[in-house]
Amino acid sequence: MKNNNKGKGKVVRTTIFLVLLVVVLCFLCIALFKNLKFGLDLQGGFEILYKVESIDGSKMTHDKIIATYKTLSKRIDSLGVTEPEITIEGNDKIRVKLAGVTNPEEARKQLSTVATLSFRDSEDNLLMTSDVLVSGGAKVSQDSSGNPAVSLSVKDKEEFYKVTNKVKDYDQNLIVIWLDYNDDEDSYASEGSLCGTEESNCLSAATVSQGFASDVIIQGNFTEEQVENLVDLINSGSLPSKLTEISSQTVGASFGDSTLQTTFIAGVIGIVLIILFLIVIYHFAGFISAVSMMIYAFLVFLVFWVVGGVLTLPGIAALILGIGTAVDSSIITFARIKDELYKGKSLPMAFKEGSKESFSAILDANVTTLLVAIIMFVLGESSIKGFATMQIITVAVIMVTMVGLNRLLLKLFVKTNYFNDKTKLFINVKAEDIPDVSKNEETKVVPFKNFNFFKYTKQFVGLSIIILVFGVVMFFVQGLNLSVEYQSGSDIAIVTKEKLTEKKLTEDLKKLDLEKRDIEITKGEINILVNNVLEGDEVDKVTNYFEEKYDAQTNIGVVSNIVQQELVKNAIISVLLSLLGIILYISVRFKFSYAVGGVVSLFHDVLFIFALFIIFRLQISTMFIAAILAIIGYSINDTIVTFDRIREDLANVSEKKMTKETIWKVTNRAVCETFIRTLHTFLSTLIPIVILIFLGSKEILTFNLAMLFGFIAGAYSSIYIATVIFAIIESRNIDKPKKKRVVYKDEYEEKQIKGINC
Repeated sequence: MKNNNKGKGKVVRTTIFLVLLVVVLCFLCIALFKNLKFGLDLQGGFEILYKVESIDGSKMTHDKIIATYKTLSKRIDSLGVTEPEITIEGNDKIRVKLAGVTNPEEARKQLSTVATLSFRDSEDNLLMTSDVLVSGGAKVSQDSSGNPAVSLSVKDKEEFYKVTNKVKDYDQNLIVIWLDYNDDEDSYASEGSLCGTEESNCLSAATVSQGFASDVIIQGNFTEEQVENLVDLINSGSLPSKLTEISSQTVGASFGDSTLQTTFIAGVIGIVLIILFLIVIYHFAGFISAVSMMIYAFLVFLVFWVVGGVLTLPGIAALILGIGTAVDSSIITFARIKDELYKGKSLPMAFKEGSKESFSAILDANVTTLLVAIIMFVLGESSIKGFATMQIITVAVIMVTMVGLNRLLLKLFVKTNYFNDKTKLFINVKAEDIPDVSKNEETKVVPFKNFNFFKYTKQFVGLSIIILVFGVVMFFVQGLNLSVEYQSGSDIAIVTKEKLTEKKLTEDLKKLDLEKRDIEITKGEINILVNNVLEGDEVDKVTNYFEEKYDAQTNIGVVSNIVQQELVKNAIISVLLSLLGIILYISVRFKFSYAVGGVVSLFHDVLFIFALFIIFRLQISTMFIAAILAIIGYSINDTIVTFDRIREDLANVSEKKMTKETIWKVTNRAVCETFIRTLHTFLSTLIPIVILIFLGSKEILTFNLAMLFGFIAGAYSSIYIATVIFAIIESRNIDKPKKKRVVYKDEYEEKQIKGINC
């Protein structure tokens, strides 16, 4: 009794400490959240994607891309943007995100006026690019008469000498220095007399009488102010490259604030409901898991803050989805502990064995999720990269908190021995359901005992076939509802209090000279797709039009043909690589028959989502692809848990007793044993998604609907497709003769020699 009271005191003190810890973590999470950098979709701003090309037509090199990157960084500094995000994509693209920018058109002009210096002859032939100059080497100077001039430091003196030595022999031995030379508009023949004035891009035309390898002086009719501006331009932009805008997005500040608020509220409600779900289902162990989950959330925010991540809508979606995955890690462990208790083991022994048996399933599930996230990060574009970054962080933190820390906290309470006879309070297992093995009592609780899951295989497979066939028919009837990312053009999102009709909006588009592709009017927001690829002034014109006429907030996304083709290619490659990676991983960790079942079920889930999106005419966007990849990770996660139990149960069957009937019986029993866990995981992951669908931002509605469809498909495909295919393959292998080991006679048989051994 004394020891029990001592244990009770320790439990009470530790529980109070954990409650206080959760309260502190809540405040810390809020503080960290406020100090995170938010993407432009959460605070408004401007995003632009440039294609970078050499002005001399040569191949873009890594050094040129890096130089362009640095140039844009300097140009952005002059805009006063506190948290710009500049990323290099592929070998020839740079994406710039300027969250909080209130004047996108000014930002666009500032970025697009990056200076490009070139040296040409009198017939406008390119002689040298700014490659020959020292980066940032332009300085304010004076010419021989003491007038303001610009001094340029020459880096490649050998090349400079070679060119000048060649030009000295020309009939018109001039080197003309141009800033932002335009092939269609600029020419020395027409602008030669204007060199050095504001009317021309021609800065200077120097007579070359001999080859030389020294620094250059640009002189002209410059004022001191003009020289200073010219020096800044050249230092921030003397590049052998030109920038072509291929996509852009403009998000109004109020648009972003509204999105952040609704998504934050939805996320908080989702987390609270998950905590209540855990406590109701698993009692005290559920409370411990909720504590670990709060530590998980805090660490995710902390890591994201430390690495300087920019939080976006897709990132929040990945965080909330990660909470569901984190809870799944606890549910797998709790299910194993309960199994051991139902076998008659004591709580300390059940905890030890349950933790041990659940680890491989948790590890495999998180590794496959990580694999898909890495593929998304490498091949994905802006929003998908944000999702993948958060998912990679969540997987790492899950292994630390929900596997390591969560078990440590559980062990701390188990070791008090206070819960040894209070298993109902600890993990919702009634004491009378635990058999007394000393009295040879058999297991009393067997989940879904004698239930034949495979009895309903035809019904579930039939349902999938009907949906898939209907989806194919509807595809040929109405095609795909592709977003602007996958067919190029412009997407105009409008939020206004005025009631607008499609007819009225069509008239507005005609006034703006825009070609309508689709108009979707939903509660609270209007989405207009046009075939026009809007450029700088046009974006500003459309924004001002709707703002002045309807007092509307606008969010405009523009995608060119170049980007559309790249996104389509990357989407296909991402999905195929994810499937291939999972096949290889499962084949190594399990065996090929498991991999076949797993991947066929994944194909089913992907096609199932596509079919429902076609049937309900939902839009397919980049976030839809992110959802497909996330579902691949989630669905295989669920399947692996079942596979892990099948492998474990089959290992207990001797090879001599292995028959077709045994394989089907063991497979069904494994499904029975894991079904409660599957159901609880499904519900805990579904809660935040449903909350986000009803209360979250419309910008991630496509993602959430795809996840919802995927959860439904994955919940039964892991049972009625993955395990069924596995059982079919293994049953057929029973009839195949075992491969005999090949023995080479000349190597292993004893040589027959007359008179000695024969």
